[in-house]
Amino acid sequence: QVALVESGGGTVQAGGSLRLSCTASGRIFSSSVMGWFRQTPGKEREFVALIRWSSGTTYYGDSMKGRFTVSTDKAKNTVYLQMNSLKPEDAAVYYCAKGHTFSSSRGDYNFWGQGTQVTVSS
Repeated sequence: QVALVESGGGTVQAGGSLRLSCTASGRIFSSSVMGWFRQTPGKEREFVALIRWSSGTTYYGDSMKGRFTVSTDKAKNTVYLQMNSLKPEDAAVYYCAKGHTFSSSRGDYNFWGQGTQVTVSS
């Protein structure tokens, strides 16, 4: 059993930054992949970023490259998503997830957090 809790969401102006956190209450094995996804009303859940827990290897969705950074703090069982140069179209509910495959497909993730709201104003 793994429980994931996101935090750090809020409202920022366009061009600003936010840092989201995802803390796991259960064991994160070295083979795990931690992903970030986002969703807005009427749209499918969209891949944002992922990181392999053991190696730190990362991968990002096209619109996030150069602006978002995913990282880990293993001592805290926590994954972070640093979001810079935010745009109004980045507004969404952001979810973290845990899986075992280096994949951008949401179906490859087994556990999900409850989500945290990000609002970007212009």
